[in-house]
Amino acid sequence: MYSLSILVTVVARADARRFLGFFKEEKVNCLTMTVGRGTASGEMLDYFGLKDSEKMIIIGTIDWHDWPKLCRRLLRKMGLEAPGTGVSFVIPVSSVGGARQLQYLSGGKMQPPKEESEMKNTAYELLVAVVNQGYTDLAMEAARMAGAGGGTVVHARGGGAGPEQQFLGVSLAPEKELVFIVVKAEDKNRLMTAIMEKAGLSTRAGSVVFSLPVTGVAGIRLEGGDDMESGAPED
Repeated sequence: MYSLSILVTVVARADARRFLGFFKEEKVNCLTMTVGRGTASGEMLDYFGLKDSEKMIIIGTIDWHDWPKLCRRLLRKMGLEAPGTGVSFVIPVSSVGGARQLQYLSGGKMQPPKEESEMKNTAYELLVAVVNQGYTDLAMEAARMAGAGGGTVVHARGGGAGPEQQFLGVSLAPEKELVFIVVKAEDKNRLMTAIMEKAGLSTRAGSVVFSLPVTGVAGIRLEGGDDMESGAPED
């Protein structure tokens, strides 16, 4: 089973550079980042001494074995234990689109497990494709041809240090877009393969694809017009 996890860190936009420097020191592979906005009221921001609620969402990868140590350093060195500073959490990765993409996601630290085991009790999974800006149509067209109904695109920026990164001889543009597609678990491999073949690292889209387990779903339209609810408690 993969020990790769997605690390999500949400901090004030003014602190983003400091956290990126910290992650670089800790050898965390930062994939991309995007801007968000907090929902705290003005009174709450004043209470914590914050000027505004604009946030930066930093998305990277980590070996989950390294999380306890990194967590302690985030709390003590970066001050996440102080109220209003930010939050960081990890999400297990259930699958990756091939050995080359695993190398990219892990910063060259990981090899595919000898025996890949599926996570149990996950009828649905979230496919995440990190795509060069302007080429999401290639990734979505490949996914739709393989049976996907649709997806959501979020604009982001690469987390690398230089204006343009190189990975295994492939040029990666700094401007990124994230494509989110919720799929049935049994369809996951087919869709991931389609995206890799038509919009993967060797194409202009430069897509990197991985999947995350989904434990509950509502509103997925299935054949026959029925909505599917999975993992939701009964009344």
